[in-house]
Amino acid sequence: MVGYGCATCIGNSGPLVAALERAVKEQKLVLAAVLSGNRNFEARIHPLVRANYLASPLLVVAYALAGTVDIDLTREPLGYDTFGKPVFLADLWPSVAELAELAQTALNPELFVREYAAALEGGGAWREMAVPTGALFAWDPESTYVQEPPFLGHLSLQSVPPADVSGARVLAILGDSVTTDHISPAGSIAPDSPAGLFLIERGVQPADFNTYGARRGNHEVLMRGTFANIRLRNAMADGREGAGLPTSRPGN
Repeated sequence: MVGYGCATCIGNSGPLVAALERAVKEQKLVLAAVLSGNRNFEARIHPLVRANYLASPLLVVAYALAGTVDIDLTREPLGYDTFGKPVFLADLWPSVAELAELAQTALNPELFVREYAAALEGGGAWREMAVPTGALFAWDPESTYVQEPPFLGHLSLQSVPPADVSGARVLAILGDSVTTDHISPAGSIAPDSPAGLFLIERGVQPADFNTYGARRGNHEVLMRGTFANIRLRNAMADGREGAGLPTSRPGN
């Protein structure tokens, strides 16, 4: 069980068991996840989990008890009790009255008032951080998280009419079901990827990579993560599955 919102959608649900990860790679298994979060893009929950299904929290628990998505919850049991009797989803599904009673005991308005009263103060570690002075943000040139993007330094307040695009080349030919995550992933950073190699060169260990989403304030990482989704299929890259753009241009 994890928190709300985007907790699982960028890999924060944690790694797979090492033995399972090896089996997936060696036997080319198709793993599935059932989650009640807000994203089910390919490789968004975990690079090795291909199929991700969105469901209500109750169904997430039900599939977790069953241990598989290859099941008909209306006819097959989730498991068996201590007496060997099959237990079906209908036996566990709570009534509206039971949910209402639980909500009355679990949801306390005073809790929200107390927690949000000091929300802007932050915790102890936040309050102890040094705060730069000055009207402008103090950019740290050594930061691997936040960098000043150079392409914003020469913007004018006056709009410039669009010009013709000349000499452009195709970078990717993609099929159906292409998501924003295929173009700019938010999940884990592979150590052997351009972004991963960039971070390693700057002394960041793979255990501290975090995610593309957490490092989206650094254009150097994000531009190296373009089309870095492990499930991307680029027709210009010989149809192989995985991150990357064509390694050579026509005629080279």
